[in-house]
Amino acid sequence: MKRDSRLSGVLHVLLHMAEAGTPQTSDALAAMMQTNPVVIRRILAGLRDQGLVRSEKGHGGGWRLVCDLEKTTFYDIYMALGEPVLLAMGHRTDMPGCLVEQAVNAALGDAFASAEQQLLERFKGVTLAQLSRDFHHGMRDRNAAADQENLK
Repeated sequence: MKRDSRLSGVLHVLLHMAEAGTPQTSDALAAMMQTNPVVIRRILAGLRDQGLVRSEKGHGGGWRLVCDLEKTTFYDIYMALGEPVLLAMGHRTDMPGCLVEQAVNAALGDAFASAEQQLLERFKGVTLAQLSRDFHHGMRDRNAAADQENLK
């Protein structure tokens, strides 16, 4: 089963937009993500409806991040994407009258619901600003390692 990577992809795009600080075209964002610009426009249109991004027309236009990185959480973005399915696993429903299947589905249903709730709570605690800081720490570490290598 193919995994839904939209949340990961959108977070990637939003971080690029935050780093750029200038409007980014769908074509440029699509090239970064190795996808079609139509996919980017469709996703960003949903985020625009939620007030996270804005599109600017004309020369020098494109998509701009307008949300507060300190306040915007992964949960906000997940909701703006339309609450995609979190877990790829599901119930077997071939024999709904089977008591064994009912017992299994009840136990799995409880476990799935608990896992989804924990994941959503975690999403509420992670902001775009934290993601940006993690990126900058990684860049500093990479640059420090490159500087050390150049000294050899």
